[in-house]
Amino acid sequence: MKSILVLNGPNLNLLGTREPAVYGGTTLADVEAMCKAAGEKLGFAVDCRQSNHEGALIDAIHEAGRGFAAGTHAGVVLNAGAYTHTSVALHDAIKGAAVPTIELHISNVHAREAFRHHSWISPVAAGIIVGFGVDGYVLAIEALSRRK
Repeated sequence: MKSILVLNGPNLNLLGTREPAVYGGTTLADVEAMCKAAGEKLGFAVDCRQSNHEGALIDAIHEAGRGFAAGTHAGVVLNAGAYTHTSVALHDAIKGAAVPTIELHISNVHAREAFRHHSWISPVAAGIIVGFGVDGYVLAIEALSRRK
């Protein structure tokens, strides 16, 4: 069974309590359970990880790239949080690992502060899902499952 990595960046461990008007009341544990159920329904194992540390996210992307090259991995769902707007290193990791990556944002970042409008991830992403709340995770998993 192929796997999908759901990778969450900084502050996403605070889902459910951080700015619920923006991010909703669903916790990260709830999101992870939802992702695993969606993956199982589609025939994929889902590995969920979260880190507030850029290097840990980069290491996970490299690992996913090796799995993709070996044919055991379908891709990455990445909610990079604030690193979306600042991390050339994540951009380079995705590009270098050559792993299909869906960029995900719970909120509509384009309707928020101007600094959130630029993404270093978008140019190397296979696709982008923005503004569908936590349902975006399931949409991203479904999108990866449909890639040939």
